Amino acid sequence: MKMLAFLLAIICAVIAVMYYTTPAGSLPSFMPGYIPGAQHMHMKHAVAAAVAAVVFFVLGLFAGRSRKAA
Repeated sequence: MKMLAFLLAIICAVIAVMYYTTPAGSLPSFMPGYIPGAQHMHMKHAVAAAVAAVVFFVLGLFAGRSRKAA
């Protein structure tokens, strides 16, 4: 569970960077928001992917933690 959460966090971070730096017309055609010939950036997609990356990272930090026996 912990490794999966960290892996998803990394994937979401990479996707956020792609949306932030790549125009909509240059995105891979399988990504949501691909518009042939468009020159604008998808900032809402970038922010959503960045938030998902943070959520998965925090989930990975707390997943698998055990309670100390008293």
